[in-house]
Amino acid sequence: MKILKEENQDLKNKLIRSANIIQTQSREIEALKMQYEALKMANSLLGSDENKRDTKLKINSLIREIDYCIAQLSD
Repeated sequence: MKILKEENQDLKNKLIRSANIIQTQSREIEALKMQYEALKMANSLLGSDENKRDTKLKINSLIREIDYCIAQLSD
């Protein structure tokens, strides 16, 4: 019975470690996705036609956010 309890505890510890690894990797994936999007935008600003539409949409979105902030400050 003692062996089963020890094995159960070992499995719980492995599960916790695995969950931590998954969480860390998920954060890394999100960071890499953000870097990819930034690089994609920078590339299109440098003259690439591939992602020009996405870049224009992002710039327009940022301009709308800035306009909104200015309007809030003006009130």
